[in-house]
Amino acid sequence: MSRQNILNILVATILIAAGTLQATAQSQGGFGSGEIFNPFHKAPKDSTKHNLKVPTEIHQWHIDEALGTVIPVNADTLQYMYQNWAQTEGPNGEYNILGNMGSPRQSRIFFNRPTNTTFDFLAPYDYFVTRPGELFFTDTKSPYTNLTYHTSGNKVDGDDRFRAYFARNAGKKFGIGGMFDYLYGRGRYANQSSALMNFSIFSYYRSDRYNYHLLASRYHMKLAENGGITNDDYIKRPEETDGSNSNFSPADIPVHLEKAWNRNEVYNIYFTHNYNLGYYRHTAAIVDSTATDDEEEREFIKVARITHTLDFATGKREFINYIQPTDFYADTYLPFDSIDTYRNISVENRVGLSLCEGFSKWAFADVTAYASYRYNRYTMPDIADGTPYAHRYNEHTIFLGGIVESTLKESIKYKLQGETAATGDDLGAFSLAGSGTYKFNLWGKPATIEANAFAKNNRPSFYYRHFHSEHYWWDHSDLDKEFKTRVELNIGIDKTRTRIRAGVENIKNYTYIASLPAATSNGTPLSRLAVQQAGDNIQVMSATLWQGAKWGILNIDTEVTYQHSSNQDILPLPDLNLYANLYIKFKIAKVLNTELGADVRYFTGYYAPNYSPALGQFCLQTPGDKVEIGDYPIASVYANFLLKETRFYVKYQHINEGSGNSNYFLAPHYPLNPAVLWLGLSWNFYN
Repeated sequence: MSRQNILNILVATILIAAGTLQATAQSQGGFGSGEIFNPFHKAPKDSTKHNLKVPTEIHQWHIDEALGTVIPVNADTLQYMYQNWAQTEGPNGEYNILGNMGSPRQSRIFFNRPTNTTFDFLAPYDYFVTRPGELFFTDTKSPYTNLTYHTSGNKVDGDDRFRAYFARNAGKKFGIGGMFDYLYGRGRYANQSSALMNFSIFSYYRSDRYNYHLLASRYHMKLAENGGITNDDYIKRPEETDGSNSNFSPADIPVHLEKAWNRNEVYNIYFTHNYNLGYYRHTAAIVDSTATDDEEEREFIKVARITHTLDFATGKREFINYIQPTDFYADTYLPFDSIDTYRNISVENRVGLSLCEGFSKWAFADVTAYASYRYNRYTMPDIADGTPYAHRYNEHTIFLGGIVESTLKESIKYKLQGETAATGDDLGAFSLAGSGTYKFNLWGKPATIEANAFAKNNRPSFYYRHFHSEHYWWDHSDLDKEFKTRVELNIGIDKTRTRIRAGVENIKNYTYIASLPAATSNGTPLSRLAVQQAGDNIQVMSATLWQGAKWGILNIDTEVTYQHSSNQDILPLPDLNLYANLYIKFKIAKVLNTELGADVRYFTGYYAPNYSPALGQFCLQTPGDKVEIGDYPIASVYANFLLKETRFYVKYQHINEGSGNSNYFLAPHYPLNPAVLWLGLSWNFYN
């Protein structure tokens, strides 16, 4: 499809919407000029008619995973940037991916990378796996359903993602809900399809004394692995290969692997509940002429809180490769017919006792003491006397910790937390973290200053210490603990639409996966991986500026991140990461909120981490055979709409395909998908 045809589609979409909505605006009134559009707008009652309008107010919140504390958030119904919601590379394009929707990813911005988990194989899929602290719990007056669908390409090499979210209340205190998420990326290149599915149910009960939150999830994720293309010139210089732009497609480009898959199966049950000790205080009297006695409003004053949290998860990962490549791996440790299978069971029980903020003038903050027992069981392949078997490892640790947190004052909030491993396999591990927020008015608008800092001394995760597979093998029980310290400052100024984030992190004993020089096949090094630790400290400095500007209906938003790693050989990072979004925002027929724009992503060239299919992780490139990615802008154009409870968009992604140096790789040897048209729809129902 040509660029001109795409532009014609965008224009036709706008004209059709304008024509069909004009009658709606005339018959229903619509919103006046300059009025802020409210997706939860309620029409005034007509006293002469029965009001049949379904209430549409919803309130949503996250929870703190440690102790189940409620964290209010805005409802997930924003129009802005919706056209980028389904992109695996992130709304701002900051992630390195394998080109296909649903592929593993890693953030180029170091401060945004998740910390290691007990099941490391899930880390590259953080965009799909919803942790309990990321779920939107919902309080709604009417049953609430959201259906979301994104699609691109065709039935042969296109992408689809469908998500359904449901929530309803049974009274003011109790709510239930569920979520279904299915992603299917067929892949533009050979052997690159992805199929990810999640089904989750949740519920909560919130009262003055007893509260609980429950989330149960099941994830199934299957990814076809192709090991990358065999020659980057098929993308950069196709005229120098055995084809040209006119006689071969992305699916025809040779790749390293075939009939190879990674599969992850995960079950998670999270349950946190607490009981508040306290008393009721009378606040005001309400005189009711129909009642015999005056009713009184009562406020519950929390004095103490007892909390219990259970986090249970099982994970299974398989790497299957039915056709072994002859020129890809340097070593073979297990028989060819083996399947690399890894299982993990993780159980954490945490009990806490808190004295609550505000019950007296001396209670200046929530003060919590807690104890946590963590158990992990890992199973992986091993071999004895030439016979493969499943080797089981068990790890137990008891942690003791405390939290001091103040949230009642609107202008100043802070949190201090520390914990240490008192006994068990992680003995000696500890973490200290602190954050504080100060809100004030600057030039008549809100402004915020937030400071964050931490110090952590933890063992590298299990799979950095032990990993056995057909082609990679290591055991490092003697790895030193990683000691990390970070200081970070965030500033937000609403008046100038400015946000600034700056910080520095120091890492001692940085642990990483290295690619080692090995024998070559036809001049290409064979794959050999090993875990190593840096001998010297590594410092990472990072500064991000987000700046918005508006002139009438014209808007431009930019996000620029500068980073510096003191050791680019071990911790490579791009010096500059940029996202810019230029758009006009207006209404059609007074009811259709419209954004027409173009955005661009760019990062400076660097030797980005490679991806290992057999490991399912990102690792350093092999010395002497490094390739640089980056220094290539990726541009898209879009039309984004909001009509009452419905969001929809049309987007043409990677419109500049084939321009410049054509170095459109977001991971070494994994090119980004060619230009493609995206369509998306999100629809809210209240009934």
